[in-house]
Amino acid sequence: MNAGDLASWIRQAAERVSADADRLTRLDAAIGDGDHGLNLDRGFRAAVEALPEDVPPGKVLIAAGRAIVSKTGGASGPLYGTALRRAGKAFGDAAEVDAVALGDALRAALEGVQDLGKAVEGDKTMVDALAPAVAAYEAALADGVDLAGCARAAAEAAAKGADATVPMRARKGRASYLGERSEGHMDPGASSTALLLQALADVAGEG
Repeated sequence: MNAGDLASWIRQAAERVSADADRLTRLDAAIGDGDHGLNLDRGFRAAVEALPEDVPPGKVLIAAGRAIVSKTGGASGPLYGTALRRAGKAFGDAAEVDAVALGDALRAALEGVQDLGKAVEGDKTMVDALAPAVAAYEAALADGVDLAGCARAAAEAAAKGADATVPMRARKGRASYLGERSEGHMDPGASSTALLLQALADVAGEG
């Protein structure tokens, strides 16, 4: 993957978030502030506008992450922005991203989210989609699967992880204040994380 591919990922992610913004907001209305879809849509629109040209792949993600932090309200901006910036920094100044490098970047994104939000799997957060996605990517990579296949494995694991948040009781964020009333609802952050990883898989599959 090159810088153009990473820019395509951000654009496709923005399209998916925009198309699903109402659903994400409804999910958040059930257990949070009711603004996740709207906030993330605004953030990714800003990320698309901020995409630089003639820079390495890492700089693409760093620029997108900065835009998301500056334009996305609530907790989503810092979390998604940190994920993209950490991933971009993991690429360094490399002109091309191979399967190993992408796996390292996804791991760095997860660590950034966890450093900031202090969440672990089972807390009913975006980590419940991102952590299994990273694990699935790394397992596929260890089995000799190519980049596109690893990205597909990550997307599938993220979707399953998001589904698995439905019966969970939230232990982080505003949803945690609801106690048992947070059960029976999908976590909006996990759902949007699954969207982003599906967009990544789609772009990787086009290469």
